Amino acid sequence: MCLLFMGVLKMEPVKKIKIGGIEVAVWENTSKEGNKYYTTTMERNYKIGEEWKKTNSLRDNDLPKSVLALQKAFEFVSLKE
Repeated sequence: MCLLFMGVLKMEPVKKIKIGGIEVAVWENTSKEGNKYYTTTMERNYKIGEEWKKTNSLRDNDLPKSVLALQKAFEFVSLKE
């Protein structure tokens, strides 16, 4: 999905899944042949003082939340196809 914000085209995910500090985004893409396919990204959000930060590194207690978020992303993509 594309949004135009202050003259700048910004890509937005078609779905965001948040579980605790884990966020999975599902992105819709189109191949050169015109076929749709989906990709996913995953981040962990955390706070240091008053500032929020993001990382792709997971702690051991983030793993169950990550598995659940990825399962929900898979379910979303599977139902779209």
